[in-house]
Amino acid sequence: MTKRQKLTLSIVSALSVAFGLVPTASAMHIMEGYLPATHSLVWGIICVPFVVWGFISIKKTLSENRKAITVLAMAGAFIFVISSLKIPSVTGSCSHMTGTGLGAILFGPASVSILGIIVLLFQAILLAHGGLTTLGANTFSMAIAGPFVSFGVYKLCEKLKVNKMVSVFLAAMIGDIFTYCVTSIQLAVAYPSEVGGVMASAVKFLGVFAPTQLPLAIVEGILTVVIVIGLESFAKPELRSIGFIKEGR
Repeated sequence: MTKRQKLTLSIVSALSVAFGLVPTASAMHIMEGYLPATHSLVWGIICVPFVVWGFISIKKTLSENRKAITVLAMAGAFIFVISSLKIPSVTGSCSHMTGTGLGAILFGPASVSILGIIVLLFQAILLAHGGLTTLGANTFSMAIAGPFVSFGVYKLCEKLKVNKMVSVFLAAMIGDIFTYCVTSIQLAVAYPSEVGGVMASAVKFLGVFAPTQLPLAIVEGILTVVIVIGLESFAKPELRSIGFIKEGR
């Protein structure tokens, strides 16, 4: 790792700690104890195969290229930084950026399940963001569903020969929005409306999230583009080694 890369990693790590320790009102994903026990268990079970897949994916990536650990750490730090900045929204949850699109674009969605669950565990245990009982639900929405959509959008844009930075922006933004669509469904299934059931409840949750989440998704898309531009300037060999930058560029 060069001195420049070490400096960049140190700055990102310092910002992660600084932002993570800033007090936030009602800071949470889906908060501790908010979901019924059966729902928490089911979401946890659903996450298991994705987490196992993620572990295998990261192990394979690092065994083939040890230098990739620098970029992988930065992707994890990015998730931690911007997912720690929260705006209280509906009871039991909040609006915040996810940061998972970057990792999905660089390493694939499976790897992000590991990065995401590490971040969520750290936030739940040390920062009281989210919770252990809701870890499965939060992991599925933020570290599995969102990243898979981000990855799919990015690959689709690649096939359509869309400009790379536009592709990164769209992938991060749409992945963020989809995360909150899933969260709304999770909350709606747990607390269906007396009139209209789950669908009516989901629409209500989406309606409350939308005013804050749509602008945040746009901001996340822009920030992700900025980070990618920075990585292309400071870590081009690493990006080339993981296939993000094609040989010869």
